[in-house]
Amino acid sequence: MYTIPFETIDWTAVERTVHPGESGSASWQTKQFGGLRIRLVAYSANYKADHWCQKGHIIYCLSGSFISEMENGGEHLVSAGMMYVVSDGLSSHRSTSTQDATILIVDGDFLQGPENG
Repeated sequence: MYTIPFETIDWTAVERTVHPGESGSASWQTKQFGGLRIRLVAYSANYKADHWCQKGHIIYCLSGSFISEMENGGEHLVSAGMMYVVSDGLSSHRSTSTQDATILIVDGDFLQGPENG
């Protein structure tokens, strides 16, 4: 369990890092609290992640839309106001977007299954 004192986050003051994808890019603004990570992420138009991810996430789409592509062939459209949740190791997924999209991602140790923790 983590003890996080009350804190407001002014995302305009959080450093932005750019992560190139297979195409396009994702810019991350990250706050780390021990084993808890909170990110504000902006996908460029025509973004495609350069890897398959097996991490667990809680993802909320703030604007635009993106597709969470499953390595097994499935796809899930996530539009503004929608979210998805998955624990570590339960899917192999990557994001793609045809338009700009902004998402809030929460992940960390709390999403590990008993066999992973």
